[in-house]
Amino acid sequence: MTVQTMTPVIEVRHLYKDYQTAAGAFPVLKDVNLVVQPGDYLAIMGPSGSGKSTFMNILGCLDKPSAGEYFLDGHAVAKLDGSALARLRNKTIGFVFQGFNLLARSSLLDNVALPLVYSGVDKHTRHEKAAQVLAKVGLGNYLNSRPSQISGGQQQRVAIARALVNSPSLILADEPTGNLDSKTSEEIMQLFDSLNREGISIVLVTHETDIAEHASRQVRFLDGKIVQDSISQPAAEEAV
Repeated sequence: MTVQTMTPVIEVRHLYKDYQTAAGAFPVLKDVNLVVQPGDYLAIMGPSGSGKSTFMNILGCLDKPSAGEYFLDGHAVAKLDGSALARLRNKTIGFVFQGFNLLARSSLLDNVALPLVYSGVDKHTRHEKAAQVLAKVGLGNYLNSRPSQISGGQQQRVAIARALVNSPSLILADEPTGNLDSKTSEEIMQLFDSLNREGISIVLVTHETDIAEHASRQVRFLDGKIVQDSISQPAAEEAV
């Protein structure tokens, strides 16, 4: 009997990243290797300057490594031209940022529908899908509101809805609770927990231990290297 193996959502091999300075090359990532399987839930941790944010930018195809290989959903990123990479990124990845990054003058519906504009989806379908994911994150009654009319926690829910609108297999979240109070942070993390249970892979950067405990896997960076990659029982399961 042939055993079928799943294609990793993310695979990086011997990844290096240097920045050029007046004093020469400054190494930020040093021989990083990581595999993220479908359905994984990772928290990336480490002190400031450890390389975790640079690594996330590379995973999101917002930056390029100096050396090494990066495979996104089985595709060698370095071999893709600009348009092919944009299509793969738009289809595969949903982004959630600390600062929400919402358009202040647009309705929540239009904010969430924005990624579908880049996918060439017609306006009716865009709005229909955006309304569905806003309802999914508990904001179905706020379609025509603007970001300034809702709370910070609700704005982050809008950002998560925007990340979900293209039905990605992977969500990359950079300090998604960094601007929120502890109660709202817990509510947002419960939403991530629920999305992961649905099968979406989640990779999030956080400096908060209680946030990292929601993930089933913790990866710690120090001085540009992975120094810990451990599996644990998610906090959400421990509470059951």
